[in-house]
Amino acid sequence: MTDGTEDPGQGIPSRLCGRPFNETDLARIRQEVTRAQPPLRAEIARRVCRALEWTDLQGRPKLMSARVGLLRLHRAGLIELPPPSGGNGNGRRYRARPETWPEPVPVSAPLRALSGLHLVSVSDRRTSHCWNSLIECYHYLGYSPLPGAQLRYLIQFDGGLLGAIGFGAAAWKVAARDHWIGWTPAQRQAHLGRVLNNARFLILPWVQVKHLASKVLALAARQVTIDFPARYGERVVLLETFVEIPRFAGTCYRAANWHYLGETTGRGKTDRTHQAAL
Repeated sequence: MTDGTEDPGQGIPSRLCGRPFNETDLARIRQEVTRAQPPLRAEIARRVCRALEWTDLQGRPKLMSARVGLLRLHRAGLIELPPPSGGNGNGRRYRARPETWPEPVPVSAPLRALSGLHLVSVSDRRTSHCWNSLIECYHYLGYSPLPGAQLRYLIQFDGGLLGAIGFGAAAWKVAARDHWIGWTPAQRQAHLGRVLNNARFLILPWVQVKHLASKVLALAARQVTIDFPARYGERVVLLETFVEIPRFAGTCYRAANWHYLGETTGRGKTDRTHQAAL
């Protein structure tokens, strides 16, 4: 750990959340940490985005990426962040709010009988709490904030709620994916923001509809190509996911025309050893 006076040349990463990083950047961040008023992590992230011009293609601050990067620097002892506000510090489980979703209603029907199947974008606090709570309660990985630029959806039909699906930033390096694309490290660095990772996918346990999962994946693949450019100003060209084996076989992804590319050699986005499927 450091008291904040260490030589800035020691242990500085060359990249931070996909962007180049150097001693000058670290010095600017340290300045913004001390200047932030109020001294909150959210305010520090806003100041850092302004100081480093850390923005998306539409000029909006990349606050999520900045907060992830700041936390990494904090944990590495390169900066000292104030304690998290609100008392829900890192390492604590998200407290689910069952009152945010409707009373469970068993659904068992042919897919063609589900009229009005659609995705509802998570765009306000109510739908966000609902999405987070469903994932925490019913997804085997539980809830954790999705990294980077993200899109989250509730899966609904005319009869109610069916599940949730979410996309976040792509894994920085995946040998099978990178070999399949054929890009150089420089090309990956330049274009990785156009790849989205399907980090969470949940069909609620009381919903038993054959082929529903692959249908939702097809709907989502179309929807993100509309919503991501509108929100972040960048076109999506590829989706990826990681399937934990032997727990799952990735059948619904194959049925939705996703391609199996190989196995990962390390840990994936969800901190498991995964099989990659694109």
